[in-house]
Amino acid sequence: MFRMPAEARLAALRLRVRDRSRALAFYRDLLGLEVYEEEPLRLVPAGRGFTLELEVVPEAPPHPAGSLGLYHFALLLPDRASLAAVVRRLLDNEWPLEGASDHGVSEAFYLSDPEGNGLELYRDRPAELWPRRGQELRMVTRALDLASVLREAKGPQGLDPHTRLGHVHLSVGDLDAAERFYAGYLGLKVTQRSYPGALFFAAGGYHHHVGANVWGTRRPAPEGSTGLVRYVWSVPEGTAAALAAHLRSLEVPHRFEPPEVRATDPAGVEVVVRDTA
Repeated sequence: MFRMPAEARLAALRLRVRDRSRALAFYRDLLGLEVYEEEPLRLVPAGRGFTLELEVVPEAPPHPAGSLGLYHFALLLPDRASLAAVVRRLLDNEWPLEGASDHGVSEAFYLSDPEGNGLELYRDRPAELWPRRGQELRMVTRALDLASVLREAKGPQGLDPHTRLGHVHLSVGDLDAAERFYAGYLGLKVTQRSYPGALFFAAGGYHHHVGANVWGTRRPAPEGSTGLVRYVWSVPEGTAAALAAHLRSLEVPHRFEPPEVRATDPAGVEVVVRDTA
């Protein structure tokens, strides 16, 4: 039985966008990511903890709201002060926030990029404070006191250099199919089943690296539409080969080209698991 190693982390994400200039104005100029490479267009925080790749396709059809694919991707800030600083920067530049929630395990702010891709900015609470019932996490959604968070901002700064890609949350058509792929095929642990209409999956005891929900239309997006194209796991050497053998034994379609294996999840998102030397 394959299990995703505890050391696994989310390393990269590719979005398909229509307008390069608007995307750069948001991710580079407002959030503060740095352009690492021009073609393909890749951006990173100063600490290079993850890579955001933007695939620019001006004629791509827009991703319909609620359709299969990206619900949001989430950037994990190292502490409350750094979260407060980037939120203050957004507010000072009149970028609209769409929500703010206390999830028990974390404090989170929600917004969208210029093309409607959902984005969460959050910070984790210490793991020993995460709410549980038995062995299962009990993430919740409560109102967050915005003022108390913003009081910790030391200035309206961009993303902290040590910001990481914390999780991806997907709109799916069927939770059983999502569990079969993410738990049965990729070897992630289901960390919470009790949240209405959603499942959460993780490696290494985290609260979740992947969320899946059926709150949307459950309809596929047009082929080649904007939104999430793929995301990448960074794993210890040898993991990709072990996963490929596991997928082969289950007759799951995949492509293994060392040092990585690729498979497509039920929402149509390509998942890449890549060995890191």
